[in-house]
Amino acid sequence: MSRTEKYRGIFPAFYACYDENGEISGERAKQFTRYLMEKKVQGLYVGGSSGECIYQSVEERKRLLESVMEAAEGKLVVIAHVACNNTKDSAELAAHAQELGVDAIASIPPIYFHLPEYAIAEYWNTISAAAPDTDFIIYNIPQLAGVSLTVPLLQKMRENKRVIGVKNSSMPVQDIQQFLAAGGDDWVVFNGPDEQFVSGRAMGAAAGIGGTYAAMPELYLAMDKAFVEGRMEDARTLQYQANEIISALCSCRANMYAVIKEILRMDGMDIGGVRAPLVNVTEEDLPKIQRCRAMIQEALAKRS
Repeated sequence: MSRTEKYRGIFPAFYACYDENGEISGERAKQFTRYLMEKKVQGLYVGGSSGECIYQSVEERKRLLESVMEAAEGKLVVIAHVACNNTKDSAELAAHAQELGVDAIASIPPIYFHLPEYAIAEYWNTISAAAPDTDFIIYNIPQLAGVSLTVPLLQKMRENKRVIGVKNSSMPVQDIQQFLAAGGDDWVVFNGPDEQFVSGRAMGAAAGIGGTYAAMPELYLAMDKAFVEGRMEDARTLQYQANEIISALCSCRANMYAVIKEILRMDGMDIGGVRAPLVNVTEEDLPKIQRCRAMIQEALAKRS
């Protein structure tokens, strides 16, 4: 199977799963993994922005990934985001992910200090070397990391044969075209911004990794199916519906992931709240959250 066949479809960004005390819950992570498997998604992206990785310890991130892998039972493609803001911890997470048998690891560049590109390449290559038998995916999210992936840096990283693609969360869809052209044969680009899934696929992205996918996986699966089948009007309609929902999810006082987790809880999937300093749901948010939930249900009822 080629990489573009393996890494294809809908990959929800996995949410952090906490217990009532705000600690990582392995049992809830297993339940959430099975929940997404039942929705027929193609894979999971574990330990990224949606997973609140920067607010968790190395041991917590290991525990959550262990639970996901146990529940997935090899039936999903699993990509583990392993980046920390230092090379040592990132390499430790990469080695651990390989031991568990993940399909790929991924990493943002180091944040806070503005490093030269050769230092970023060394950081990524050291992480990759800790998991020498595992695919490596560059995670480009300049609006949060403060660093943009450039074509020269990507070309440098292509010297590492384990580097197989980019998760691109920059907003210009033209970046997907550039990263595909620079990557060469059997090279994968994942669309990151949920609001432009169809546009990203049209520009050549093989798959999508998104923070709102787990809130409405059926909608994104239908969107991808419509695109693959050439039903572009249907795909565009589904994208517009998703974008309206995303705007509503972001209109609450609480963090968007807290809102999504509350909707999941209302539907019987309790994976806790979000970890401070992210803002949890308050009473004033509940009417808006109910409206968001209704919007999702209405969109699912109409999907093609």
